[in-house]
Amino acid sequence: MTETYPVPEPMSAPAQAQAPASAPASTNDELRLALSRVRTEVGKAVVGQDGAVTGLLVALLARGHVLLEGVPGVAKTLLVRSLASALSLDTKRVQFTPDLMPGDVTGSLVYDGRSGEFEFREGPVFTNILLADEINRTPPKTQSALLEAMEERQVSVDGVSRQLPDPFLVAATMNPIEYEGTYMLPEAQLDRFLLKLTLDIPERDVEIAVLARHAAGFNPRDLGGAGVTAVLGAAQLHEAQAAVARVGATVDVLAYAVDLARATRQSPSVKLGVSPRGSTALLAAAKAWAWLNGFERITPDHVQAMVLPVFRHRIQLRPEAELEGVSVDSILRGVLSQVQVPI
Repeated sequence: MTETYPVPEPMSAPAQAQAPASAPASTNDELRLALSRVRTEVGKAVVGQDGAVTGLLVALLARGHVLLEGVPGVAKTLLVRSLASALSLDTKRVQFTPDLMPGDVTGSLVYDGRSGEFEFREGPVFTNILLADEINRTPPKTQSALLEAMEERQVSVDGVSRQLPDPFLVAATMNPIEYEGTYMLPEAQLDRFLLKLTLDIPERDVEIAVLARHAAGFNPRDLGGAGVTAVLGAAQLHEAQAAVARVGATVDVLAYAVDLARATRQSPSVKLGVSPRGSTALLAAAKAWAWLNGFERITPDHVQAMVLPVFRHRIQLRPEAELEGVSVDSILRGVLSQVQVPI
């Protein structure tokens, strides 16, 4: 099911007009306003994916990465490109194929005949937002090339560590229908993704709106022509990330997040439940969601809103449960209904 997070209410139009995109925001309200304008800019190119846009913003604020799952043609690539344009961030795209080598992603040493020395040529991972298209089509050796980049924000080649740009986000796409010629992502790598967002075929009225835009001359390769402009910069994004890090949580809410993770390990349909890293990811995402909604502390509602996208890719079902048609999302909804919510 497509993500349907409630969209935080934007500020009034007069307030929006007073917040220039080039000046760093100095208050939380100004930062939230700028992020609401990012959502508006992305909406000029992408229709009907508000939940996915919010999920990507949550991941950026929480310094995490996102796994986008959806059939071809639901605007996954356009969504990432539009977000990068609205944030004035650099983005690169890698089409993962069976013959892709790790150095094609991270970069490699190349001999320079003029100087007689080897020099490092950066790979596409040296960017702010890396679109890893159909990541499950490349072997695990190449998939694992992203592990250090995702976790340590650096790349090590020939014993030398090179820092990646900040901010840095990996948005990896997967096709949930076609599995021929694909490779399962290792559990260690799946656990590095903060969120897994699902993008389904849009509703009829949304699809009509998409066609209406194309009929009016919309070109998905020309975001500038579509009116998408940069309304937020890296400096403001860093300020927002720092503000999110300051969001607090009571012991009861922390215990609630832990109880939700532990409940997944006790489900009879689950072979592998959520690890402690999943609990910390839930906390990070809940803090970002709470801050976007104007809260200084996370509440159980914020935790509940993030459970499905944070936990769904961290759970392995038992074979018999898969044969019976049990879904991970249904198990998580059951966990949410069973675990006691702190008052």
